[in-house]
Amino acid sequence: MTTLLLARHGLTDLTGPVLAGWTPGVHLSAAGRAQAEALAARLASLELDAIVSSPLERCRETALAVAAGRRREVLVDERFGECRYGDWTGRPLGELTEDPLWPVVQNHPSAATFPGGESLPAVQHRAVGAVREWNERLGPGAVYLVCSHGDVIKAVVADALGLHLDQFQRITADPASLTAIRYTPLRPFVLRLNDLGGEVAGLRPAEGPGEGDGRENPAGSDAAVGGGAGTT
Repeated sequence: MTTLLLARHGLTDLTGPVLAGWTPGVHLSAAGRAQAEALAARLASLELDAIVSSPLERCRETALAVAAGRRREVLVDERFGECRYGDWTGRPLGELTEDPLWPVVQNHPSAATFPGGESLPAVQHRAVGAVREWNERLGPGAVYLVCSHGDVIKAVVADALGLHLDQFQRITADPASLTAIRYTPLRPFVLRLNDLGGEVAGLRPAEGPGEGDGRENPAGSDAAVGGGAGTT
Protein backbone atom coordinates (compact mmCIF):
# COMPACT_ATOMS: atom_id res chain seq x y z
CA MET A 1 0.00 0.00 0.00
CA THR A 2 1.12 3.53 -0.76
CA THR A 3 0.08 6.62 1.19
CA LEU A 4 -0.50 9.90 -0.60
CA LEU A 5 -0.53 13.14 1.39
CA LEU A 6 -2.23 15.97 -0.48
CA ALA A 7 -1.44 19.45 0.77
CA ARG A 8 -3.07 22.55 -0.61
CA HIS A 9 -0.79 25.57 -0.90
CA GLY A 10 -0.94 28.30 1.73
CA LEU A 11 -2.78 31.57 1.38
CA THR A 12 -1.89 34.18 -1.22
CA ASP A 13 -3.16 37.73 -1.58
CA LEU A 14 -5.54 36.48 -4.28
CA THR A 15 -6.92 33.45 -2.41
CA GLY A 16 -10.64 34.04 -1.98
CA PRO A 17 -11.46 37.19 -3.95
CA VAL A 18 -9.83 36.28 -7.30
CA LEU A 19 -9.55 33.10 -9.36
CA ALA A 20 -5.76 33.05 -9.71
CA GLY A 21 -5.49 29.90 -11.84
CA TRP A 22 -2.20 29.90 -13.76
CA THR A 23 -1.55 33.61 -13.23
CA PRO A 24 2.25 33.87 -12.96
CA GLY A 25 3.95 35.40 -9.98
CA VAL A 26 1.33 34.56 -7.36
CA HIS A 27 3.35 33.93 -4.21
CA LEU A 28 2.43 33.01 -0.66
CA SER A 29 1.36 35.92 1.51
CA ALA A 30 2.83 36.42 4.98
CA ALA A 31 -0.09 34.39 6.35
CA GLY A 32 0.51 31.71 3.70
CA ARG A 33 4.19 31.45 4.58
CA ALA A 34 3.24 30.99 8.22
CA GLN A 35 0.79 28.27 7.20
CA ALA A 36 3.46 26.51 5.14
CA GLU A 37 5.89 26.62 8.05
CA ALA A 38 3.23 25.23 10.38
CA LEU A 39 2.52 22.41 7.91
CA ALA A 40 6.24 21.67 7.71
CA ALA A 41 6.46 21.53 11.51
CA ARG A 42 3.53 19.11 11.65
CA LEU A 43 5.17 16.81 9.12
CA ALA A 44 8.73 17.10 10.48
CA SER A 45 8.60 13.75 12.29
CA LEU A 46 7.17 11.88 9.30
CA GLU A 47 9.58 10.37 6.77
CA LEU A 48 8.56 11.25 3.23
CA ASP A 49 9.72 9.20 0.26
CA ALA A 50 9.07 12.04 -2.18
CA ILE A 51 7.86 15.65 -2.19
CA VAL A 52 6.05 16.61 -5.39
CA SER A 53 4.57 19.95 -6.36
CA SER A 54 2.48 21.75 -8.91
CA PRO A 55 4.73 24.05 -10.95
CA LEU A 56 2.98 27.19 -9.67
CA GLU A 57 4.93 29.37 -7.25
CA ARG A 58 2.51 29.17 -4.34
CA CYS A 59 2.69 25.37 -4.34
CA ARG A 60 6.43 25.17 -4.80
CA GLU A 61 6.94 27.59 -1.92
CA THR A 62 4.70 25.48 0.31
CA ALA A 63 6.49 22.28 -0.73
CA LEU A 64 9.91 23.89 -0.19
CA ALA A 65 8.91 24.74 3.37
CA VAL A 66 8.17 21.05 3.98
CA ALA A 67 11.40 19.99 2.25
CA ALA A 68 13.59 22.32 4.33
CA GLY A 69 15.89 20.27 6.54
CA ARG A 70 15.17 17.05 4.63
CA ARG A 71 17.35 15.33 2.09
CA ARG A 72 14.57 15.63 -0.46
CA GLU A 73 14.34 17.92 -3.43
CA VAL A 74 10.95 19.16 -4.56
CA LEU A 75 9.95 17.37 -7.75
CA VAL A 76 7.63 19.31 -10.06
CA ASP A 77 4.81 17.54 -11.91
CA GLU A 78 2.66 19.73 -14.15
CA ARG A 79 -0.21 17.25 -13.91
CA PHE A 80 -0.78 18.48 -10.35
CA GLY A 81 -1.05 22.06 -11.61
CA GLU A 82 -4.16 24.16 -11.18
CA CYS A 83 -7.12 23.79 -13.49
CA ARG A 84 -6.59 25.93 -16.58
CA TYR A 85 -9.50 28.30 -16.19
CA GLY A 86 -8.90 30.05 -19.49
CA ASP A 87 -10.88 33.29 -19.79
CA TRP A 88 -11.91 33.05 -16.14
CA THR A 89 -8.30 33.42 -14.96
CA GLY A 90 -7.66 36.50 -12.88
CA ARG A 91 -11.33 37.50 -12.61
CA PRO A 92 -13.04 38.30 -9.28
CA LEU A 93 -15.16 35.46 -7.95
CA GLY A 94 -18.00 37.88 -7.26
CA GLU A 95 -18.11 38.61 -10.97
CA LEU A 96 -17.86 34.96 -11.98
CA THR A 97 -20.89 34.02 -9.89
CA GLU A 98 -22.98 35.96 -12.45
CA ASP A 99 -21.60 33.95 -15.38
CA PRO A 100 -24.04 31.37 -16.86
CA LEU A 101 -21.31 28.72 -16.48
CA TRP A 102 -21.13 29.21 -12.69
CA PRO A 103 -24.16 27.03 -11.79
CA VAL A 104 -22.84 24.32 -14.13
CA VAL A 105 -19.49 24.34 -12.33
CA GLN A 106 -21.25 24.12 -8.97
CA ASN A 107 -24.00 21.61 -9.77
CA HIS A 108 -22.81 19.62 -12.80
CA PRO A 109 -19.01 19.99 -12.93
CA SER A 110 -18.58 16.94 -15.15
CA ALA A 111 -20.13 19.05 -17.92
CA ALA A 112 -18.02 22.15 -17.24
CA THR A 113 -15.37 23.31 -19.69
CA PHE A 114 -13.88 26.72 -18.98
CA PRO A 115 -13.86 29.05 -21.99
CA GLY A 116 -10.40 28.94 -23.50
CA GLY A 117 -9.34 26.45 -20.83
CA GLU A 118 -9.78 22.93 -19.49
CA SER A 119 -12.73 20.79 -18.58
CA LEU A 120 -12.99 19.57 -15.01
CA PRO A 121 -13.06 15.91 -16.15
CA ALA A 122 -9.73 16.56 -17.91
CA VAL A 123 -8.29 17.94 -14.66
CA GLN A 124 -9.39 14.84 -12.76
CA HIS A 125 -8.05 12.53 -15.47
CA ARG A 126 -4.56 14.04 -15.46
CA ALA A 127 -4.31 14.32 -11.67
CA VAL A 128 -5.54 10.79 -10.94
CA GLY A 129 -3.28 9.45 -13.69
CA ALA A 130 -0.34 11.20 -12.04
CA VAL A 131 -1.21 9.72 -8.64
CA ARG A 132 -1.33 6.21 -10.07
CA GLU A 133 2.00 6.71 -11.81
CA TRP A 134 3.67 8.01 -8.63
CA ASN A 135 2.19 5.15 -6.61
CA GLU A 136 3.72 2.69 -9.07
CA ARG A 137 7.03 4.55 -9.16
CA LEU A 138 7.46 4.75 -5.37
CA GLY A 139 6.03 1.33 -4.60
CA PRO A 140 4.31 -0.30 -1.60
CA GLY A 141 4.99 1.22 1.80
CA ALA A 142 5.90 4.63 0.44
CA VAL A 143 4.51 7.83 1.93
CA TYR A 144 4.77 10.92 -0.26
CA LEU A 145 3.51 14.48 -0.34
CA VAL A 146 1.92 16.28 -3.27
CA CYS A 147 1.33 20.02 -2.96
CA SER A 148 -1.48 21.08 -5.26
CA HIS A 149 -4.64 23.16 -5.59
CA GLY A 150 -8.17 22.98 -4.22
CA ASP A 151 -10.02 21.71 -7.28
CA VAL A 152 -7.25 19.23 -8.10
CA ILE A 153 -7.26 17.81 -4.57
CA LYS A 154 -11.05 17.58 -4.53
CA ALA A 155 -11.00 15.72 -7.87
CA VAL A 156 -8.46 13.16 -6.56
CA VAL A 157 -10.47 12.67 -3.36
CA ALA A 158 -13.69 12.16 -5.34
CA ASP A 159 -11.98 9.43 -7.35
CA ALA A 160 -10.66 7.76 -4.18
CA LEU A 161 -14.14 7.80 -2.64
CA GLY A 162 -15.73 6.39 -5.78
CA LEU A 163 -17.80 9.54 -6.21
CA HIS A 164 -19.01 10.90 -9.51
CA LEU A 165 -17.24 14.14 -10.36
CA ASP A 166 -20.57 15.93 -9.98
CA GLN A 167 -20.23 15.36 -6.23
CA PHE A 168 -16.75 16.85 -5.88
CA GLN A 169 -18.02 20.28 -4.82
CA ARG A 170 -19.13 18.63 -1.56
CA ILE A 171 -15.45 18.15 -0.66
CA THR A 172 -13.37 20.91 0.94
CA ALA A 173 -9.63 21.56 0.69
CA ASP A 174 -8.66 24.64 2.68
CA PRO A 175 -5.31 26.44 2.30
CA ALA A 176 -2.46 24.46 3.90
CA SER A 177 -4.80 21.57 4.73
CA LEU A 178 -3.67 17.97 4.64
CA THR A 179 -5.60 15.10 3.05
CA ALA A 180 -4.33 11.52 3.28
CA ILE A 181 -5.27 8.63 1.00
CA ARG A 182 -3.92 5.11 1.32
CA TYR A 183 -3.94 3.07 -1.88
CA THR A 184 -4.11 -0.72 -1.51
CA PRO A 185 -4.74 -3.52 -4.02
CA LEU A 186 -8.29 -3.68 -2.66
CA ARG A 187 -9.30 0.01 -2.89
CA PRO A 188 -8.20 3.48 -1.80
CA PHE A 189 -8.95 4.52 1.79
CA VAL A 190 -9.34 8.19 2.69
CA LEU A 191 -7.62 8.50 6.08
CA ARG A 192 -7.89 12.25 6.56
CA LEU A 193 -9.72 15.01 4.77
CA ASN A 194 -9.04 18.75 4.98
CA ASP A 195 -7.05 18.19 8.18
CA LEU A 196 -5.63 21.37 9.71
CA GLY A 197 -4.03 19.91 12.82
CA GLY A 198 -3.13 16.74 14.65
CA GLU A 199 -0.52 14.02 14.98
CA VAL A 200 0.82 12.53 11.73
CA ALA A 201 3.03 9.66 12.91
CA GLY A 202 0.32 7.07 12.27
CA LEU A 203 0.19 7.95 8.58
CA ARG A 204 3.20 5.69 7.92
CA PRO A 205 1.94 2.10 8.11
CA ALA A 206 3.67 -0.32 10.44
CA GLU A 207 5.76 -2.95 8.74
CA GLY A 208 4.74 -6.54 9.20
CA PRO A 209 3.18 -9.63 7.65
CA GLY A 210 0.53 -8.93 5.08
CA GLU A 211 1.67 -5.35 4.45
CA GLY A 212 0.45 -4.11 1.12
CA ASP A 213 -1.94 -6.97 0.36
CA GLY A 214 -5.02 -4.87 1.04
CA ARG A 215 -6.37 -7.23 3.68
CA GLU A 216 -5.38 -5.17 6.70
CA ASN A 217 -7.51 -2.26 7.81
CA PRO A 218 -5.39 0.73 6.77
CA ALA A 219 -7.24 3.16 9.01
CA GLY A 220 -6.01 1.29 12.06
CA SER A 221 -9.41 0.50 13.59
CA ASP A 222 -10.63 -2.78 14.98
CA ALA A 223 -13.48 -2.95 12.48
CA ALA A 224 -12.59 -4.72 9.24
CA VAL A 225 -15.96 -3.81 7.78
CA GLY A 226 -18.16 -0.93 8.86
CA GLY A 227 -17.65 2.46 10.41
CA GLY A 228 -15.12 1.83 13.14
CA ALA A 229 -13.21 4.97 14.10
CA GLY A 230 -9.55 4.81 13.09
CA THR A 231 -6.62 6.16 15.04
CA THR A 232 -5.00 8.10 12.21
